[in-house]
Amino acid sequence: MATTPAPSASQRVSVDPARRDEPAPDHVPRHVAIIMDGNGRWAQQRGLPRIEGHRQGVASVRRITEHCARRGVEQLTLYCLSSENWRRPATEIGFLMQLLEQYMIEERPLLMRERISVAMIGRRDGLPAETLAAMDRTVAMCAGNNGMRLCLAINYGARGEIVAAAQKLAAEAVAGTLDPEEIDEALFSDRLDTAGMPDPDLLVRTAGEMRISNFLLWQISYAELWVTDALWPDFTEAHLDTAIASFAARERRFGGLSQS
Repeated sequence: MATTPAPSASQRVSVDPARRDEPAPDHVPRHVAIIMDGNGRWAQQRGLPRIEGHRQGVASVRRITEHCARRGVEQLTLYCLSSENWRRPATEIGFLMQLLEQYMIEERPLLMRERISVAMIGRRDGLPAETLAAMDRTVAMCAGNNGMRLCLAINYGARGEIVAAAQKLAAEAVAGTLDPEEIDEALFSDRLDTAGMPDPDLLVRTAGEMRISNFLLWQISYAELWVTDALWPDFTEAHLDTAIASFAARERRFGGLSQS
């Protein structure tokens, strides 16, 4: 069983009280974001092709999505494909696109049964037309669902997202529809891919890596961090429950003083 290091002081971060959203009364985080890491290592440890690790990773996505919905999490955001992942071998990228298309089609019964809505963040350019069509169809089918929101970050990079938001605001200022003096954090947030979504309360990373990897850099400013050595294909409902319990036990001061 992979061990989970206790969160250190450096792993605790805090958000502007005016912008934060309170977690659910039972201390379940309103929004959980996960950096799913370790699929390739999982396969290599077993002498299997890397693509088998990705295939097993999809099973973890299914388990954790369903578990989050039943625990009362309002939004689950998964880092599926970063804008830097295009540097990987073309065969691996091609398989990932096929796997994503297959997931979008095969998971529709689960998404509808659990009343889960689906959103995508990231750039659409470069994604195969068939994959985009499957994504769009699933998003449309689930649009009326009133349960948890599943947000998939695909071809996503936080620096690029922030630059794009700045460009939008600059264009509005040049066009004369926006006074630069009016730009504040809330207005900037409204130009991000995640506009209208709550900021993550809890950020989980698997495979023991202690870095953010260009994921939701603006949005996780005050998220609580939780890292496990478990590789993503081995990540279970029990791991998630441990992460949520750790979150519930922490005092979130958001820049203020301890109440104890």
